[in-house]
Amino acid sequence: MPTSENAAARPVVLVTGASAGIGAATARLAAGAGWDVGVNYRSDRAGAEAAAEAVRAAGGRALLLQADVADPAQVAAMFDRLDEGLGRLDALVNNAGIVAPAARVEQITAERLSQLFAVNVTGSFLCAAQAVRRLSRAHGGPGGAIVNVSSVAAVLGGANQYVDYAATKGAIDSFTIGLAAEQAAHGLRVNAVRPGVIETPIHAKGGAPDRAARMAPDLPMRRAGTADEVAEAILWLLSDKASYVTGEILKVSGGR
Repeated sequence: MPTSENAAARPVVLVTGASAGIGAATARLAAGAGWDVGVNYRSDRAGAEAAAEAVRAAGGRALLLQADVADPAQVAAMFDRLDEGLGRLDALVNNAGIVAPAARVEQITAERLSQLFAVNVTGSFLCAAQAVRRLSRAHGGPGGAIVNVSSVAAVLGGANQYVDYAATKGAIDSFTIGLAAEQAAHGLRVNAVRPGVIETPIHAKGGAPDRAARMAPDLPMRRAGTADEVAEAILWLLSDKASYVTGEILKVSGGR
């Protein structure tokens, strides 16, 4: 069962970027594992509504939460709406992230860098800060769990494609380790998953819709991973089964 001190209520998890891919899979599988889910999205309302319906079909309550995670005011308002709509938070999945079309470093603009770091890094910090204020025993909370979504790009570097995206995920790795150390004594576990090549819509958003299929023959397992496979790892890190795990970055990369 998920970690929770809620009496006679399902625990509540907020999943950012839950309108597609790993976020949508996490929301759906979380509901099946006993969670109620805050379904965050920025612009894809149709995708978020589909994810929310999947949560309800799996037995959970779902609350749609439109917010740009890079905007501090929108993040604060989102957490307030979650408090009112689903009750006390038990866990956060920092999944929201973006990628830009493939480019070499000398082609990357300051505007592009600012946008990627604002969503992928600043957004994770802002959401985690709100969660810490609600969960950490240092703030009177009951404890809980945060899982950040990193990428194998953080250690491979993304050369000739996504060095900027890789750098944002390297920042997420450092953030995970640091926040885990801050909160280890206060009942709040912080971990990350590090997906490899996963079949999700993010490849199309980066201008390469066939990237996963194209890379599959060169991967150790000769296939791309699925969003569900990453979501299962996230749910394990949120659960009591991982009660003595914090500050870890779990690779879900098929050996890449």
